[in-house]
Amino acid sequence: NAGYGTRGRLADLDAARERAEVHLNVVALHELTLTVLPGLLRTRSGGVINVASTAAFQPLPYMATYAATKSFVLNFTEALAEELRGTGVRAMALCPGPVRTEFGDVAGVQDYMEMARPMSAERCVTTALRAFDRGSAICIPGALNAALAQGPRLAPRLAVRKVSAAIFHPRG
Repeated sequence: NAGYGTRGRLADLDAARERAEVHLNVVALHELTLTVLPGLLRTRSGGVINVASTAAFQPLPYMATYAATKSFVLNFTEALAEELRGTGVRAMALCPGPVRTEFGDVAGVQDYMEMARPMSAERCVTTALRAFDRGSAICIPGALNAALAQGPRLAPRLAVRKVSAAIFHPRG
């Protein structure tokens, strides 16, 4: 797993850092998947677990690039999982919510991470591997994370944007 997020008003963020975020979160993941896929298909076994996020399920004002890249990962991996059906190779999108890692410090969302009760990396990985073994195309570890990921699908889009903006608006 490699990736990072940025927080702030898009127009105020460093354009080079935003491009690097897209490159790492999207382009590198896409290239790695394309690189390993032929070998997996030859052996008709194994698979890929791509790390998306619960952010993939909704727009996140002030983390727009991050949410958009994770939406790509989710949709790309879910489509790939269907294409691989019957080949012996699997693909799964892991969509964790907050996890106890250095991500909060790097992305500048320490305040959100403290409020959100992050899960341990070990629990996230264990849950993901179990879901992968079951053949799931998507894994959202934790009941609260699943509710937070799926809830926005039921709410009006404007409300989702407003709530997300209130949560992720930079303080200070």
